[in-house]
Amino acid sequence: MVAADLLKETVLSLSSNKVRSSLTVLGIVIGIASVITMVAIGQGAQSSISARIQSIGSNLIIITPGAQRTGGVSAGQGSSQSLKIEDATAIGSEVRSISGVAPEDTHRYQVTAKGNNTNTQITGTVPSYTDVRNVSVDTGTFVTEYQQQTSAKVAVLGPTARDDLFGVGADAIGQMIRIKNIEFQVIGVTLSKGGSGFNNADDAIYVPITTSQHYLSGSTYVTTVSVSAQDSTIIPTVQRDVTDLLLQRHGISDPTAADFSIMNQADIIATASSITGTFTILLASIAGISLLVGGIGIMNMMLTTVTERTREIGLRKAVGIRKAYINMQFLMEAVMLTFLGGALGIILGWVASVLVSNFAGLTTQVSTSSILLAFGVSAAVGILFGFYPARRAANLSPMEALRYE
Repeated sequence: MVAADLLKETVLSLSSNKVRSSLTVLGIVIGIASVITMVAIGQGAQSSISARIQSIGSNLIIITPGAQRTGGVSAGQGSSQSLKIEDATAIGSEVRSISGVAPEDTHRYQVTAKGNNTNTQITGTVPSYTDVRNVSVDTGTFVTEYQQQTSAKVAVLGPTARDDLFGVGADAIGQMIRIKNIEFQVIGVTLSKGGSGFNNADDAIYVPITTSQHYLSGSTYVTTVSVSAQDSTIIPTVQRDVTDLLLQRHGISDPTAADFSIMNQADIIATASSITGTFTILLASIAGISLLVGGIGIMNMMLTTVTERTREIGLRKAVGIRKAYINMQFLMEAVMLTFLGGALGIILGWVASVLVSNFAGLTTQVSTSSILLAFGVSAAVGILFGFYPARRAANLSPMEALRYE
């Protein structure tokens, strides 16, 4: 009965000041919606990056030239040259429990075809690249062993590169493109994997690695060696065996002086998740400032309400209404405001996340945890910022309250 009376009085009190209550709720709505939207963007980015890293290969170990990483940062990678095709061949023949090895000679060049041109990534590689890096051919064929041995001038286009050079969805098989003024015949187009930026697999062109070294880069070194382990549980073992083999081949006895760096797929995902997690916390913290402002608005409204209803409070206490009941009444008003604002904020945040995903091109992900967090924050804000006004109302002296004008 007491709970029902409290709820009824709370509704009547808030509805008697509709404009003020609405403006107070608006602050909480904006705060909760901002937090949910920012967290959704951060979690969406984390999920998207993880998915893209997973798409580059299965149980992947990536070897790059340059000094060993110190504190998670490569100390000498970039233009370093220390890996050769022979290293990849030795890994394939001497390291156990691997399903494939793919050396790469990757550089960016200007490519032209039929009056169109694009600056894109040219990857010289081997036939096993499709298995190691999860690349599928949509039309035509990929680089063959014979084409690699003969340094054939053939090319396989990513769908974005195909669209830039020949038009969207055009049939590029058999067409000619020019890379560094050298003609290559298109023999295939890969299936779209999605992505953006400089390492976009769709905006790439694949040629035999021997062709790339002879006609394009003019180097006998490779830029990357990708190794695919047979199972995720043996990645550390494979990584250790690869390290030992390369140290032996390069005549290096001190592992800290290695002229190459190795990172596995799990390390890359962990690093990316850590970065996006920090990014998400930063976004949520910035958005949380609006929640603080909304909480201050609730406290301001409740203090104003206490002042306006001073005589009413005095009358209630004079007829025997207990201090705890008055305290609970004003606290319940504050909590109801924040819960109402939280519910509307969750809806608005979800709608905003959908709009960001559809119109801004950003991946968003509204999780159950973020919704529960929003409700929890709503309750905490109501209790925290409603406690002082409620306590002040409950502690008013009946005689002083009745004399208040």
